[in-house]
Amino acid sequence: MRIRSALTALAVVLAGLVAGAGSSTAAGSTSAAAYCGITWGSAEKSAGALSDGPLVDVRTGRHDCYDRVVFEFAGPVDGYAIGYGETWTEGEGLALSPYTAGGALLRVSLRAPAYDDDHLGTVPYAVGEHVTNLLRYPTLRDVVFGGSFEGYSTFAVGVRARLPFRVLVLAGPGTHSRVVLDVAHQW
Repeated sequence: MRIRSALTALAVVLAGLVAGAGSSTAAGSTSAAAYCGITWGSAEKSAGALSDGPLVDVRTGRHDCYDRVVFEFAGPVDGYAIGYGETWTEGEGLALSPYTAGGALLRVSLRAPAYDDDHLGTVPYAVGEHVTNLLRYPTLRDVVFGGSFEGYSTFAVGVRARLPFRVLVLAGPGTHSRVVLDVAHQW
């Protein structure tokens, strides 16, 4: 009787292992497919040179597969460095992580000022100020202005988790240009 019980228990365990192995293979092949075709990755991205076209607007948008932050400049701008990690205020060196919502932090350094030739601010945000309302966004949690110093403008972008992102540089409208940050909703 004991042997029969032991053999029955062993058969049940083996059946479970075989079934589990089959389902994990199926799940593995499904998870290997890219979400919405996104293959961006989460490594730091940088390009372009320093420019004098001032930042004039920051806005956000929700899309089916990603959330978007648009930085618009009055002139041609193509310089940026964006990656996961701590963001510091420009000229002050104050960490923005305690003031930025989200499970992960994207540091955004734009290679253009947020002030004009007379050193007057071209955006209505103060250092440390939350830039936009992100209620009901799947991925974006916060966008905080880190300031502008010596031709660089900094933002901390709080996101739900460390997720893939891409950066686009777009011309227009008119003589303006845009640096666009898209963060995927999932991997």
